[in-house]
Amino acid sequence: QVRLVESGGGSVQPGGSLKLSCDISGIWYLNYCMGWLRRPPEQERVAVAGVYNQFTSTYWHPVYADSAKGRFTVSQEDDKSALYLQMNNLKPEDTAMYYCAAGPTDTAGRCLLTTAYDYWGQGTQVTVSS
Repeated sequence: QVRLVESGGGSVQPGGSLKLSCDISGIWYLNYCMGWLRRPPEQERVAVAGVYNQFTSTYWHPVYADSAKGRFTVSQEDDKSALYLQMNNLKPEDTAMYYCAAGPTDTAGRCLLTTAYDYWGQGTQVTVSS
């Protein structure tokens, strides 16, 4: 059973930083995405960043939405037991519930599609305001 547990959300001022963590267990896909997605207030859930993994190798490839490029960095533990999202220079528009998710795929590009994900964590709130 796939289990995803997020932590690290909170409230920060604009320009501040947060690091989100996601503990991962039960992944059984051959090739898959691990991603961070967010749902801003009264908006649809969108992908922020993700990694494409190959279960049988150490190869992995990060991908970023335009909104995250240059400010957010996605990373993972070598054993793929945890996924992280370092968020710098946070803006009020980054306010959202952030979710960790996993799903099978054969292409890294799909890791920026919400439809690529089958399993979701419970979410962690990030609020950016002065």
